[in-house]
Amino acid sequence: MKIALIGYGKMGHMIENIAKDRGHEIVSIIDIDNQEDFESEAFASADVAIEFTAPHVAYGNYLRAWKAGVKVVSGSTGWLKDHGEDVRRACNEEGHTLFWASNFSIGVAIFSAVNKYLAKIMNGFTQYDVEETETHHIHKLDHPSGTGITLAEQIVEQLDRKTDWQVGWVKNPDGSVTPAEGTDKQKLTINSIREGEVPGIHSIKYCSEADEITITHDAHSRVGFALGAVLAAEYTAAHNGLLTIDDMFHF
Repeated sequence: MKIALIGYGKMGHMIENIAKDRGHEIVSIIDIDNQEDFESEAFASADVAIEFTAPHVAYGNYLRAWKAGVKVVSGSTGWLKDHGEDVRRACNEEGHTLFWASNFSIGVAIFSAVNKYLAKIMNGFTQYDVEETETHHIHKLDHPSGTGITLAEQIVEQLDRKTDWQVGWVKNPDGSVTPAEGTDKQKLTINSIREGEVPGIHSIKYCSEADEITITHDAHSRVGFALGAVLAAEYTAAHNGLLTIDDMFHF
């Protein structure tokens, strides 16, 4: 398979190595300083482009890749609120393909399945309140994390007593704490911590007067995310439309 990379930071380098190890060819690498390569024959020859960039440029990258006739796998977060409807229309009505996930880790896919099942059980035990805390490295620009939001939305879908999620307190890279934006008991609170070089930790806690139940996914490195992105590219090469982890894994 021919793969193009959009974004060539730590994730891009890991994806390149794993893709080559799995027998794929990297035909184009696009970063900040060579944006004109979106117009190149090399980029257009790719079966799939794997995109890991920043929230403010991700959607524009999708448009440029689609213009070249290239399918996209993306792990960029933070763009969904502003461009979600545009992307759905492009994939469902205009024939473009995007495999998007807030997290490509196989472990997180399994964790998500457990999260949904636990929330379904907990819908019948109203004495338990629930909150989430996500921890990431200091370079991560958005909060809550895309994975944190996805996990929260899964819970809200199952719990009748929660109508939505809300931003909780944020521990900033300098150690200061920004107070919670909302205190609505009917909303699930997502707290955020930005420290060190943490690849990603997500914890869901159900707490009652009697006890508490906590489930946690703790990423040891970014390798799991990179492998998952390459697996998604392999899946995307043979499928069309708006694709997600749920399409690739059936738990």
